[in-house]
Amino acid sequence: VQLQASGGGLAQAGGSLRLSCAASGGTFSNYGMGWFRQAPGKEREFVAAISWSGDNTYSADSVKGRFTISRDNAKNTVYLQMNSLKPEDTAVYYCAASRRGRVMAWRLEYDYWGQGTQVTVSS
Repeated sequence: VQLQASGGGLAQAGGSLRLSCAASGGTFSNYGMGWFRQAPGKEREFVAAISWSGDNTYSADSVKGRFTISRDNAKNTVYLQMNSLKPEDTAVYYCAASRRGRVMAWRLEYDYWGQGTQVTVSS
């Protein structure tokens, strides 16, 4: 499975961005999907995850109520809608896919990773 993340960029605090992650080379609807992020000098951290069907989602406390993960299995794409952005959201955002299909927050449970897209939030 190949994953291509896009949609990153520069936003002001309080603004919004929508990330997309397009999958190819596999049966997208079989995979649980997740978003992670990594800020300079920090470890990669979990942001949000969604099950293969889209029925179940889970988000980190730091983004709950501001970020929403969704997917369109017909388009082989997972999204991360980011609202009320804060400077501390600045990071490279990675999408990931897991053969397990369910919602997971542990990065070692993911089998495939995209290349990352930079999100920068200015104050």
